[in-house]
Amino acid sequence: MKRNNDMTRECGGCTLCCKLVPVHHGAQVNGVDMPGSWHKAAGERCRHQRTGKGCAVYRKPGFPACCALWNCRWLVGDGTENLRRPDRSHYVLDVMPDYVTVFDDDPDKGAPIEVVQIWIDPKYPDAHEDPALRDYLNELGKKNVAAIIRYNSDTAFVLFPPSMSSDGEWHEKRNGTPLPTRSAKELFDGIKRAREIAT
Repeated sequence: MKRNNDMTRECGGCTLCCKLVPVHHGAQVNGVDMPGSWHKAAGERCRHQRTGKGCAVYRKPGFPACCALWNCRWLVGDGTENLRRPDRSHYVLDVMPDYVTVFDDDPDKGAPIEVVQIWIDPKYPDAHEDPALRDYLNELGKKNVAAIIRYNSDTAFVLFPPSMSSDGEWHEKRNGTPLPTRSAKELFDGIKRAREIAT
């Protein structure tokens, strides 16, 4: 994979995404995968993960498209030049954006704000305090993009950088942030609306 500065980044021995990021491919009935399906919860080690070696079924028959098409932001660049590889920083920056709805005084009038998803290794719960990550997030904040710090599908918080706050401080919102179940259209529409509001 090429970055903007023509340096190449590779996964190498990093398989942290195989543990932290959820995978949903195919169908489940009563929690049981149907033939050809592939489901893994956030924070659950994939059964095909081989530590230091990668995926045992990478690009083989049955390898899900969602895994084949996914990359972390560190791998593709995207302003991450000063960040360490995920297995060394203990967090994975998801290329899939998301959004949160922020309410002011009126609980009926919420506005979507785009967020970058950061999957944290639960063994290192404070990994989001990495100064290089904080610099990266502050730059994203200038584009009205906040962060959602995810430990699994149920535990997360929204992190607003100084560039998005009137007092120039970091702010954490720790209520109501489980992994949503949205359709692709809902996700697309929410991010589109957030970007329209930001401009």
